Amino acid sequence: MITWQNNALTAKGRQVAIKQLLAMCIAVITFTLITYFIWGLSHAYSTLVGGAVAIVPNVVFAYKAFKYAGARAAKQVMNSFFSGVKLKLGLTALLFALAFKFLVLLPVPFFVGFCLVVVMPLLTPLFLNFNHWEK
Repeated sequence: MITWQNNALTAKGRQVAIKQLLAMCIAVITFTLITYFIWGLSHAYSTLVGGAVAIVPNVVFAYKAFKYAGARAAKQVMNSFFSGVKLKLGLTALLFALAFKFLVLLPVPFFVGFCLVVVMPLLTPLFLNFNHWEK
């Protein structure tokens, strides 16, 4: 499990980030299973790898983005956020390169899996009400 510093100011953001990441994982696994039963193993494998290439950098970004909080840590918050964005973009590019260099992938299912994860933060508020998860 991801561990963060115990900071009450970042608790809500961390909770939403974890819920988003879980929603992404569930969507990728569900779509991979659907792909497997319709088109077969090679398509499902490519879809799963495409989703993983998008999820892993999001996990790293979420960790960096919610590391600090508060007015006293404003500079740390901004530095952590921007370093998280840079790391996310760099890691995404690296994972793309490694996936296409070392794995045998079908491009269309790979990019569909990747794009599914990229649009998840836009779609989850439409389908999930995060207020019901808070207790």
